[in-house]
Amino acid sequence: MRIVVTGGNGKAGRWVVRDLREHGHTVLSVDLRHDPWEWDDRCRIADLTDYGQAVEALAGADSVVHLAAIPAPGIRSAAETFRINITSTYNVFAAAEAQGLRRVVWASSETVLGLPFDTPPPFAPINETIEPRPESSYALSKLTSEAMAAQFARRTRTPHIGLRISNIMEPDDYARFPSYWADASLRRWNLWGYVDCRDVALACRLALASDIEGSEVCIIAADDTVMTRDSADLMREVFPDVPLRRDLRGRETLLSIDRAREILGYAPAHRWADHVTEG
Repeated sequence: MRIVVTGGNGKAGRWVVRDLREHGHTVLSVDLRHDPWEWDDRCRIADLTDYGQAVEALAGADSVVHLAAIPAPGIRSAAETFRINITSTYNVFAAAEAQGLRRVVWASSETVLGLPFDTPPPFAPINETIEPRPESSYALSKLTSEAMAAQFARRTRTPHIGLRISNIMEPDDYARFPSYWADASLRRWNLWGYVDCRDVALACRLALASDIEGSEVCIIAADDTVMTRDSADLMREVFPDVPLRRDLRGRETLLSIDRAREILGYAPAHRWADHVTEG
């Protein structure tokens, strides 16, 4: 396929672009900036808050993986985060319609689930049936984008797959994991979740090829937590009043990836334990 990856120079985008190219796809990486030593004719600088630039960026593509965004709360002002994320996402969705793209894969976020969990979640493991509870303008921008995706998919009949991506880790990030292990409260804010950048790339590639109609969202996380302790022990200590919907197996993720397994065939291949030895 001819695929445009927006945010192709970002933390996830670099890995998604690389993975898609390694699997034989023609990929145009679109971003506000590109490192000079990585610049070639497969890159384009564009401001996606401008609709015309979004239309030009998607010209000739079969599909788009939309990752471009202010990537977290607190980087820009709340209002600016919301404006940039909503405007760029709307423009990409509308440009995909205008250019007749066959599929839109895009980055939603685990934050729509209620992060940080200062208010305990209603149950665990969390899955896509949970009522969204955005606690920041960033999370609100992602939840609003999910509503936009549903509307575009309904009107255009183009599948829109939103990936509620957990806290993304590159291989070098795993060195700090031992600093979490002594205090279970340090990473309670997202139920100790994470996902490897290479598994994000896998999820994007699977979403581009999956047999999906309409609009879908699914959680993308590792199949374990950042901790060395069993997940049931963590819940008993930190969230003792949160009901568990089933028995937990060892250190399994509390951000359920069952939906991603079902509709995408997603099976994460990377764990922190491949990079860090338990002390």
